[in-house]
This record gives sequence, structure tokens and C-alpha cells, in this order.
Amino acid sequence: MPSKFEFAAAGRIVFGAGALKEAPGIAAELGQRALLVIRGPSADAERLTGLLAEKNIPFAAFIVEHEPTVGLALEGVHAAHDFGADVVIGLGGGSVIDTGKAIAALATNPGDPLDYLEVIGRGQQITKAPLPYLAAPTTAGTGADVTRNAVLASPEHRVKVSLRSPLMLPRAAVVDPELTYDLPPDVTASTGLDALTQVIEPYVSNRANPMTDALCREGMVRAGRSLRRAFEDGHDAAAREDMAIASLFGGLALANARLGAVHGFAGPIGGMYPAPHGAVCAALLPHVMDANMRALQARDPNHPALARYTEIARLITSDPAATAEQGVAWALELTRALRIPRLGEYGIGPADLPQLVEKSAVASSMQGNPIPLTMDELRDILARAL
Repeated sequence: MPSKFEFAAAGRIVFGAGALKEAPGIAAELGQRALLVIRGPSADAERLTGLLAEKNIPFAAFIVEHEPTVGLALEGVHAAHDFGADVVIGLGGGSVIDTGKAIAALATNPGDPLDYLEVIGRGQQITKAPLPYLAAPTTAGTGADVTRNAVLASPEHRVKVSLRSPLMLPRAAVVDPELTYDLPPDVTASTGLDALTQVIEPYVSNRANPMTDALCREGMVRAGRSLRRAFEDGHDAAAREDMAIASLFGGLALANARLGAVHGFAGPIGGMYPAPHGAVCAALLPHVMDANMRALQARDPNHPALARYTEIARLITSDPAATAEQGVAWALELTRALRIPRLGEYGIGPADLPQLVEKSAVASSMQGNPIPLTMDELRDILARAL
């Protein structure tokens, strides 16, 4: 636990059922012409465009039909420049929110995106403030509405990497649980387990701090009691609110601590296979928890993260006597109950594991894992998730 830490968040967070109606007023404080980044036509998009029209805010829509790539972000930059946008609004899931965040940053920081990308690029700092960005998530999972990075796929490198800067924190996040009511069960499951992962990994990461700990504990309790309920009944308002809070708190935590091996794997897997990010995280979570616990017991039994896995078990199961091993079993059973696909269903086979391990070992998220895992341990995690 560090004795010194910093905490940064979106400039303004508005949370609550019906909060979307506040988005146009906030956007009007940030700019006069908006690039609206959306997944496509939807009731939520129609509602927001109507609200923007009522506020006399001109907007142009930019459609994100798939997970963001470097090329898609550049298309968005051209759209923003062509329209003369001075504010960007993202309404959608993590792919949309990240695309909007990347557009806002690259619109004011010209050059090749590889100048700024981690791992495959030069990792140069973003020096100019992005266009003001307002994020309104329609899923409860990624927490991208309050993070300082945008995950982009590079098809030529077959990997997903981050565009990252403290300047990329959204100026405003409008989190309205009502926007998640009509999510199909499979999306609720995968995004919800991503949210759970993102309050577990920062809690045991090597950059955990008292503020992120508090957010993670609350997020784990809420996700533990409500994810299955939201999966079974999408209009359970209390469960949807819990999951929206868990997602928000996970985003705040990961932006100020670190993630771990689950997300270390997720970038390379998502870049090489047509596998949704949340589903990948869901499939890996129990196996990474188990591998970390075994590695800590074998090589560093006094490490504070080991005791934290017992705390995690008690928070997610609501059982004050639960053991760390029971927490892993609970997470594994939850993935089965929520019908999470195994990684093999995306075309990953045993022959692919060496390359995936090699790429994952150098991923930025892997550096936050509570203990360095060996190549054999990493390979075993993947093999168990196939």
C-alpha cells in the first residue's frame, strides 16, 4: 500500500436514473458544435438527438459499428474537423466511448497515432488538451466514461493497445442506469463480469491505494449481489443501478491503480480473434484469481494481496466466512450460470498459446498484477480457459 498517491477522475460525474436529459445542457457548456459518436440508430440515440435539438446544439453523427481501430479513430477525427466540432459526445458501450475519447485526443494532437500508442508505437505524450468530451455509457461494464485511456485495435499488429494520457479524462460523464435496461442477457453478462473484474484487479494490483480500495469494496458488494439479477431480469431497477455503480467505480479504480493479468491477456486476444472484450475478461477471471493465489502462496506468502483474495471472496459472496478458494469457485460458477463462452469458441486452440503468452507478457496491464507470473503459469491460465 503506497503512502503517497494521486486520484484523478472525470471533471464532472452525473449519476442517476433519467440523467441523460442533463447531457445536452452539460454539452452546451463545453462547446457549440458536437460530434455525436454512437453505435447506430437506437431509441437512446434518438432521445439524445432530440434533446440536443431542443438545446439548439448542431451535431453530426459518427457511427461505430465494431470495436475501435486506429483507422476508425482517424476517420472520426476527419469527421470532427469536417463538421467543425468543438465538443465530442459518446453515447454507447465501451467501444463507442473509447472511440470518442480517441477522436477527441487525436483531433488536437496531429500526426501518426503510432506516435502516441503504447507497446506498438512510440508512446509519446499527448501534449495538447483534447476536444472536450462527454461520455454517456449504455452498458455497465467498461467504466470507460471515467478513464484516461482509449483501447484501439491495430489489425496489422493483431493486438489492442492503449492511447493514454491524463488529459484524456472526459470532461463529463453522465451515467444513467435506465440506458442499460434493454441490454440483452449475453451483453449484460459479459459487460457485468468486466465490471466485476475491474473492481477485483485494482484491489490486488501493485498500485492499490486507500481511495481505490474503497471504490473496489463497494463495487464488489454491488456486483456480487446484483449481476445475476440483472442478467435474469433486465428491468430490475435496483440491480441495474448496482451494476452501473460497479462499472463507474471500476473505471475510477483502474484509472488510479492498475489492472492485472486478466486485462493483460484481453488486449492480445481481442486483437487476434473476434472475441468481445468483456467476454474474454469473464472467461479468464476465475482462472487468473486462482493462478495469482497459487503463485503468491508459493513465492510470497506474506504478500498483502493474498489476504485480499479472502476479502474479495467475502465481499462478492456476502458470506463473512468465505475462503479465497470459495471466491474462485463462486466466480467460476457465475461464469457458467451466465453462459460465458470459453475462449476456444473464438477459434483459439492450444497451438495459439505460445504467441498469446508472448504478447500478453509485455502488455501494460500485466505490469499491475500483484505478482509476476511465469510463462508456464500464463500458458496454464489460457489452457484452462479454452
